[in-house]
Amino acid sequence: MTEAILALLLGLLIGSFLNVCIHRWPRDLSVVRPRSRCPLCEHPIAWYDNLPLVSFAVLGGRCRHCRGRISWRYPLVEFLTGALFFVYVLTFGPTLAALKFCLFAALMVGLMFADLEERILPDEMTLTGLAAGLLCSWFVPVDDLTGRALLWLAGLEPGARVASLVESAAGAALPALFLWGGGRLFKKIRHKEGLGLGDVKLVAMAGAFLGVEGALLTMILGSVAGAVLGYSYIFATKKDAATYELPFGTFLGAAGIAVTLGGSRMLAWYMAR
Repeated sequence: MTEAILALLLGLLIGSFLNVCIHRWPRDLSVVRPRSRCPLCEHPIAWYDNLPLVSFAVLGGRCRHCRGRISWRYPLVEFLTGALFFVYVLTFGPTLAALKFCLFAALMVGLMFADLEERILPDEMTLTGLAAGLLCSWFVPVDDLTGRALLWLAGLEPGARVASLVESAAGAALPALFLWGGGRLFKKIRHKEGLGLGDVKLVAMAGAFLGVEGALLTMILGSVAGAVLGYSYIFATKKDAATYELPFGTFLGAAGIAVTLGGSRMLAWYMAR
C-alpha cells in the first residue's frame, strides 16, 4: 500500500505537468519556457499556487491575481492520473509492468484532454508513446499471439524478448493500418475526412503497449463509446451532426485505459459466450 500511495503522489505531479503539455503542445509552444502562468492574465504562477489539487481548492478555482476562473480540467487531469498510478501499482506492485502501464495511462490522459479541447493529438505524445511502447516490450512481455504466429509462419523461433518486440510492432502496425484504410475508404465514399491521422497514431501507440488484441479492443470500445455518447451529446445540444467534429481520440484514450484495467476479463467473457 505504501508504494501505491507514493505512486498516487507521483501521479498527481505528472498530472500537473500533463496540464502544461495539454495546453501548450497543441499550440506549438514549449513546455519548458516560460514558466507556468495564468492563461488569462499571463501572470507567473508561484510554486505554492501550483500544488496538484491543493492549490485549486485553496484558491477556489480562481487565479490569485486576476480572479479569473481556472478550468476544471486542471484538477481533473491531476486526480485521474494520480488515481490510475495508484491502481496500477496496487495491482502489479512496484514492478516494471506497473511502470509501463503508468506511462501508458499518462500519455492517454494527455491525449484525451488535448483532443477534447483542441481536436489535436500531439505527435509529442503519440509518436513518443509509440517508441516508448516498443521499448517497454523488451522488458515487459506483450501478452499477444499475433507476432508469434507471424514468426512461426516465417519459420523463425527467436528469444522471448525479440518475440515480445515483434508482438509490440505487430500491435502498432496492423490495427493502425486497418483504421487508416477505413478512413481512406470513408473519404473515397463520402468525399470528406472522417478520421484524422492523429487517431491512427494513437491506435499505433496503443498497439505498441497492448498488442494487436488490446489495440483492436480499444478501437471497438472507443467506436461504440463515440457513437453512443458522442451522438447523444450532439442530439442533446442540437449540434449539426454533419459538421460537428467528434473528438474520437478522447474515446480511444478512455477505451485504451479501460483495456489495461479489464481487457483480459472482457476478452475472456466474450470467448466464453
